[in-house]
Amino acid sequence: MPGQKKTNPQARMRVSEHLLELRKRLLLALLGIFVASIGGWFLVTPTLNWMQEPLRSVSEQAPQLNFQTIGAAFDLRIQVSLWLGVLISAPWWIFQIGAFISPGLKRKEKIYIVAFGLTGLLLFSGGALSGIWIIPKAVAILNSFTPEGAVMLLRADSYITFFMRMVLAFGLSCLAPEILVALNFAGVMKAKSMLKGWRWAVVLAAVFSAIANPLPTAWPMIVQMSALIGLYLLAVGISAFNDWIRGGGSLTRLFNKKRKK
Repeated sequence: MPGQKKTNPQARMRVSEHLLELRKRLLLALLGIFVASIGGWFLVTPTLNWMQEPLRSVSEQAPQLNFQTIGAAFDLRIQVSLWLGVLISAPWWIFQIGAFISPGLKRKEKIYIVAFGLTGLLLFSGGALSGIWIIPKAVAILNSFTPEGAVMLLRADSYITFFMRMVLAFGLSCLAPEILVALNFAGVMKAKSMLKGWRWAVVLAAVFSAIANPLPTAWPMIVQMSALIGLYLLAVGISAFNDWIRGGGSLTRLFNKKRKK
């Protein structure tokens, strides 16, 4: 019909469609974690030995991890295998983030999915490695408070849970800014909305850094909080640029204006 606007087959999805797509991607991510956890079951023994290395470095004797109940050792193996499943399947469930935003992208923008996957994998890996780097230092500092002549008897589930939470917390915290960008590319959240909540972002970064860092000194907390705020601002900047492009902005026009000046 003349004068009638053509419908764009890749128009923005409704909120209900976003929720259905999100549920689909979450189920696929959980399925991938479950399958990887089965393989992680066979890696539990060497992983537990590796996790005890920080304890061996601060004590001349072999670390004594105590199990409080008859089934505690089995429960611990289940937890570690699930933890390994999350780490092993990281490329898969990070890819689901990119696949979640793909319906809201144009054909030329589909390449962003690969960029999202690679960037997310690097961010998660970098955060997890920083957690692994901090754990031995945290164990050494906290162990220094043990009085002379006293023996530290550690509950196995308590120490291993501490180790796993540190690694996952640091990894997921670095992945949070990419999730914001993914929501922006999917058309769910604008950069202005992100920027309006900057106070909450600073508070959450400070609270998370204080909880995640067991070291008594404040410098690790300050460094991590600064890194999280920097990633948040970078996510806002990328989202603002994307909003500008979708609003009709053009890099070609921008460069042409500069040449005319």
